[in-house]
Amino acid sequence: MTSVECIWPAQTILGEAPTWCPQENLLYWVDIEGKLILRINPQTGERKAFPQEQEFGCIVKRSKGGFIAGTNAGLAYVDADLTAVDVFSTPEAEHPRNRFNDGKCDRQGRFWVGSTDMDETEPNAALYRVSGAGEVACMIPGVIESNGLGWSPDDKTMYFTDSGHGVIYAFDFDADAGEIDNRREFVRVDMAESMPDGLTVDAEGFIWSAHWGGGRITRYDPHGRIDRVIPMPCPLVTSVTFGGDGLEQMFVTTARLGLSKDELEQAPLSGGLFVLDAGVAGLPDIAYQG
Repeated sequence: MTSVECIWPAQTILGEAPTWCPQENLLYWVDIEGKLILRINPQTGERKAFPQEQEFGCIVKRSKGGFIAGTNAGLAYVDADLTAVDVFSTPEAEHPRNRFNDGKCDRQGRFWVGSTDMDETEPNAALYRVSGAGEVACMIPGVIESNGLGWSPDDKTMYFTDSGHGVIYAFDFDADAGEIDNRREFVRVDMAESMPDGLTVDAEGFIWSAHWGGGRITRYDPHGRIDRVIPMPCPLVTSVTFGGDGLEQMFVTTARLGLSKDELEQAPLSGGLFVLDAGVAGLPDIAYQG
């Protein structure tokens, strides 16, 4: 059994989107419903939470300083102190019940970020690509709930999760052009049992997916076959990323949204941040080159 440690019992309502910054040895993550950005130094244990006016679905380091983020108000730049938020694009203004959800950068520094129908019923959300010049392009329409993203080590495949359809998709990826093609089902999850949420890709090209409602993380081989399952001590597992020295630690975010009093008594660490040794190194999180 893999040892799983809670390093911050933060009780986030909807903890999500962990991202590792190697220059600072810091992990950033968000509490969407709690309107917080959180930061921790896993080596020293130093923690800080930054209250926000918006709901942040994700936040990624920016090469020019500060961050780029997806929020319920639109796409935004955020200063290094996590206090000033500048919304620069609102591509889904016609859908007031949508907000931006998960997002991360490809190795060329383009920011890929998806939206979600907050009622999780209508396919009126999408996945977008933001270039270094700040140009926003819709890449995948007809999404219910955008979630985990990742790229294979050879940069030839992109993975994208639509939790609302219970599917992780794979695409052929043109790294130079930032284009995707040949959409196909990589993994379909039984929605009666759990939903695929955030994901990451390790250095061996295997895909790790968090299971909302499933209380576990699943590692899939590049053909979509289950390679390994790691049980978690709470049911709502939201996302995963690698960090720490050599990217050999896996950080896992969780939530407590909608859990009953009895469920919280059974899983009191729900909403906490966890770390585990996955036995494999990860791939680095990339800053937005803009």
